[in-house]
Amino acid sequence: MEQSEVRKYLKQDHKAEIDRAAERLSGVIKPTPLIKSDYYSGDYGCEVWLKPENLQVTGSFKIRGAYNKIASLEKNELKNGIVSASAGNHAQGVAFSAEHRGTKATIVMPGITPLLKVEATKAYGAEVVLYGDAYDESFEKATELAKEKGKTFIHPFDDYQVICGQGTLAKEIIEGLENADEIICPIGGGGLISGILLYAKAVNPNIKIIGVIPEGSPAIKNSLEQGKLKREKSIYTCAEGVAVKQPGTLCFAVIKEHLDELVTVSERDIMENILLMMEKHKFVAEAAGVLPLAGARKRARADRKLVCVLSGGNIDTVTISSVVNQGMISRGRIMCFTVELPDKPWQLVAVASLLAREGANVIELDHDQFKALDRYSNRVVLEVTVETNGPEHIERVLAALAAENFPVKRIY
Repeated sequence: MEQSEVRKYLKQDHKAEIDRAAERLSGVIKPTPLIKSDYYSGDYGCEVWLKPENLQVTGSFKIRGAYNKIASLEKNELKNGIVSASAGNHAQGVAFSAEHRGTKATIVMPGITPLLKVEATKAYGAEVVLYGDAYDESFEKATELAKEKGKTFIHPFDDYQVICGQGTLAKEIIEGLENADEIICPIGGGGLISGILLYAKAVNPNIKIIGVIPEGSPAIKNSLEQGKLKREKSIYTCAEGVAVKQPGTLCFAVIKEHLDELVTVSERDIMENILLMMEKHKFVAEAAGVLPLAGARKRARADRKLVCVLSGGNIDTVTISSVVNQGMISRGRIMCFTVELPDKPWQLVAVASLLAREGANVIELDHDQFKALDRYSNRVVLEVTVETNGPEHIERVLAALAAENFPVKRIY
């Protein structure tokens, strides 16, 4: 987007535009509820509220911006169809909105996009083109297709009407919880947080807006530090919804002017919070969706009311399995260790009995004499995976094994 366009959009009456977007979206999207999290509130020592956009139509907030943009187009802009690029959630929003307005959508998605998101996009009648390894490569392909086919291109975040659609989320939050101190949301390209910033700062300049990013996707962080847009050479994160090499031009201008703080979280933080959402709230949330919950720990102060935007829940079952396993390991719910034993009767029983006394539930055992350090030592290596109740329980189990002179090596 040209800087002249950026300046023009920044002068708009943002509250009025977002109010109009809310009218367009009325009857199309779900006004998702605000839910107080007893678990996170207790753990963080402040009030933590959830805005669960995983319950939204198409499973994410993206429907807000996509529908508002497409609903604002004239008929002649729709006649040849529309085209967009997306890592998944915007794709479904565009496909749904295009079908609703009676036009055809073509969506270019990165080749690494989870199959769940690809199939969900096709289910809304869109043509899906898989291209590139990241969103930015898909974006370039989509703009080429728009020019070649005469289609209208729908940007997933760097578009004023898309941003205003996302801003309806802030409108719902503030109308539902007027005394909220902070709204915390993920940042990828910047469309969601830009919409939240434009509305929230217009109606309550004192409310803090906090952005959260994964360590492996630092484009907005580096751009803010340098005071200008910076394009990353590579990104690495399980949160594909925010895996963007460069934020939008308009988004960056809004974020640079209004953002109160940027928080960075680890991949471990992300996986833990996906697991916690399932366990504590029975919510399925994607990796990008739990960034605010991971980041909220760093913003927690007594008497604060934090609203975490759970941006989406479109996560495939293979990823869920991997994330749950990693999350359980990181929270001390699973431990794996090896111990070298004399190859004689009752040694396995002795280890099993000790684990039973310590309340560690055995998940898997591998008793293999060929893994011994010395093949001719008449010893055997036992590898054990157990279910535990957290880091303290793990330490008790390891201490009990050491007290019985079992030489233990922890694997994870």
